[in-house]
Amino acid sequence: MTNAAPPASTPGSPLVPAASPLATRFRGFLPVVVDVETGGFDWNRHALLEIAVLPLDVDENGLLIPGETTNAHVEPAPGLDIDPKSLEITGIVLGHPFRFAKDERTALDHVFAPVRAACKKHGCQRAILVGHNAHFDLNFLNAAVARVGHKRNPFHPFSVFDTVTLAGVAYGQTVLARAVQAAGFEWDANEAHSAVYDTERTAELFCKIVNAWPGPMAGVAPLAKLPLA
Repeated sequence: MTNAAPPASTPGSPLVPAASPLATRFRGFLPVVVDVETGGFDWNRHALLEIAVLPLDVDENGLLIPGETTNAHVEPAPGLDIDPKSLEITGIVLGHPFRFAKDERTALDHVFAPVRAACKKHGCQRAILVGHNAHFDLNFLNAAVARVGHKRNPFHPFSVFDTVTLAGVAYGQTVLARAVQAAGFEWDANEAHSAVYDTERTAELFCKIVNAWPGPMAGVAPLAKLPLA
């Protein structure tokens, strides 16, 4: 056994990949866009019906780009309510033969796996939820995690990036459809309220806003140079 350092790379030898910019861009958190469709507004009383997740990535220029979407339809947990008005909005047909719904535990395992893989890929310690009215999505996610006793939730338990706030600052718009259009993307009202569609549009919106900002603390004096009072 030897404690000697490995030899330096020679021409033609494999190189150790450089650290991902996402490892430090958001203080070690990986932004993951999430959207849920539910049976109402109360995460303790209404059922989770669909969830989609989309870990963000970076391109060769270091710009934030959407990654791949993973989604799951969810069987309503026993004892929870479903408001018929919510089904009218989402268009979800619970008994549809091609819905292929999973129980909550299986659905969470399904969507958490690519999130953990993306965190590992980018050297991030944890995922942070990105959403439009993000705490709505996070509250339903946390409620499902608590119901099934899931011990490997990759998401920060309370911190989020909310595109309502970001789009309000960037474009003066807080409604997702209007914010997406203000950012220069198309919006199909017929596809809205699908977890996959809303997740992918929210991802485009978030990336557009973040990429317009040159970097953390850009244009701000270093902390050591800021006046104390």
